[in-house]
Amino acid sequence: MLSAFRTSADGLLRYATAGTLADRIAEQIGHNVSAAERRSWERSLTVLGQDLADASLGQVEVLVEYQLPLTSKRVDVVLAGVHPRTAEDSYVVVELKQWSQAESYEGSDRLVLVEHARGPRLHPGVQVGDYCEYLTDFLGVLSHRRSPIVGAAYLHNAVDRDVNDLFVRRPTEQSRIFTKQRRGQFLDYLRTHLAPAPGAAAADRFLTSSVRPSKHLLSYAAAELKVRSHFTLIDEQRLAYELVLHAVERARAADRKSVLVVSGGPGSGKSVIALSVLGELARQQRSVMHATGSRSFTQTLRRYAGKGSTRLKNLFGYFNSFMAAERNGLDVLICDEAHRIRETSVNRFTPKAKRDKARPQIDELIAAARVPVFLLDEHQVVKPGELGSVDVISAYAKQLNLDVEVVSLHDQFRCGGSDAYEDWVLDLLGLDSGEPSVWTGDGRFDLRLAESPEEMEAFLQAKQAAGETARMSAGYCWPWSDPRPDDSLVPDVQVGGWARPWNVKSDRSVGDAPGSAFWATDPNGFGQVGCVYTAQGFEYQWSGVIIGPDLIARDGRLVTQRTESRDPAFRSRKQLSDFEADRLIRNTYKVLMTRGMRGTILYSTDPETRSYLASLVDVKRLVETTYEPVAGGAATHS
Repeated sequence: MLSAFRTSADGLLRYATAGTLADRIAEQIGHNVSAAERRSWERSLTVLGQDLADASLGQVEVLVEYQLPLTSKRVDVVLAGVHPRTAEDSYVVVELKQWSQAESYEGSDRLVLVEHARGPRLHPGVQVGDYCEYLTDFLGVLSHRRSPIVGAAYLHNAVDRDVNDLFVRRPTEQSRIFTKQRRGQFLDYLRTHLAPAPGAAAADRFLTSSVRPSKHLLSYAAAELKVRSHFTLIDEQRLAYELVLHAVERARAADRKSVLVVSGGPGSGKSVIALSVLGELARQQRSVMHATGSRSFTQTLRRYAGKGSTRLKNLFGYFNSFMAAERNGLDVLICDEAHRIRETSVNRFTPKAKRDKARPQIDELIAAARVPVFLLDEHQVVKPGELGSVDVISAYAKQLNLDVEVVSLHDQFRCGGSDAYEDWVLDLLGLDSGEPSVWTGDGRFDLRLAESPEEMEAFLQAKQAAGETARMSAGYCWPWSDPRPDDSLVPDVQVGGWARPWNVKSDRSVGDAPGSAFWATDPNGFGQVGCVYTAQGFEYQWSGVIIGPDLIARDGRLVTQRTESRDPAFRSRKQLSDFEADRLIRNTYKVLMTRGMRGTILYSTDPETRSYLASLVDVKRLVETTYEPVAGGAATHS
């Protein structure tokens, strides 16, 4: 799959005139194309091609459906050429809209309503501006330029009076708006940034640019909460962010409570949204908190995001912290990793008086804030008793007669932005309706198989030594011992003659090994094997996964064996049915196999399973993206 369909402006118009443009784009970008998408290309790109010709810019290179690095999101068009004044490479992002009418959504200058579309959309100027900022942050070719890239939204079917609300938002060089009524201005704009000269060399440099790893969520969280955002949110991420902020304002103005649910897969940006919202609301002096059901994530955020500030550390709590919270005492409660919501907040430390009066945990969380926000991935339920889902949360809120808004994050930013790899994992594990297929590579994500745990560890050790982040994890199929009296860890995970310890059980470091909450983010976490509860929610560039005897291949498909699990929660069939155990084991490996940003290496302890995996991994295309090393070697949270 190519990152873009590429041609010259003259070529674009030639294909459009011949009626072959949609076929050529679909053939090159390699994904299923709907009839509506084809019509959109034929109409919008034909107009753009004619405009470029009329502006005497026929030699400019046109990158259609350009895939943003490390994501699955595609930009309509990037124009590459030579700047008429500086003679340097020049790039223009163009977002093409067939809208003929649009108006502000409830007075917002960032959200709009479009005819025949359900629900609010992002202001196109915000959308194209975010694309420009994202490219500037991620492409090495743009990193040191004073004015690296400009952008415009072109509403070629609209006249000014029918989209007048769009012009209320003040434009920048990266967020200009043009209509068909302003076509002459659009041509002048193009000529200002592109000379009538060949753009092939500039396009080459753009498409082969190194990709800087995304800014580390944990490293920058403190700055995120104190100053302007370090993260660029795009499309559904930005829409979710704006909807949360809008819901907060609406709830305050209308004196009405509302619930927001944000659903997305691994690496789709849920926690970036959470921290961005938290930072913005904190800057607005709103009463806001962030909560999770994960000790590892909350402890890590307190360490990194709250560094040097007791006040910031107090913004991060747990789902079971709100049993006695004042009703609507917070403006906003951000519930990250909400798939980990449990039936109640009761645990072994809960006094009997409170235990007898326990409410559903979801009721406590909804009650605690005027706008409770839930961010979740339904395929990450890995522990008995976890019940967070879009349906459960929505149904409960509707029982309370509350407004519910659901935002889906379809694009992903982990696994090299490879939708294909995530789909392959879902199909392999039987978590979706698809059948297992052969992975042949897509040029974006590196999937490998190891013949032994020694081979896996050596591969990951080399990556770690080169300044990249790498971790090993495994299914919970081995005992988990307490540290020895001499403060050394017991090498419980044994495969043949190879043995390594699990990550530390407690938050306290043991020797050089970090506490469990920091296994994924402390470089000394390499060398211990992480369990799903420690790895969940975190990401590292290279992920090694040991598939234990709880998941094996028999008769051409993967089956689970709950009796091979050492998780105490799996012992009782009364408390956990075989059906539930099967789903939890599969979800566990889904989590472990989607932690890697660049690649995953798999090893199974079962010979038949190794043969089965070998029949499904036949890589013909290597990863094409060039990455720069990560400073500091710390993993990040998703």
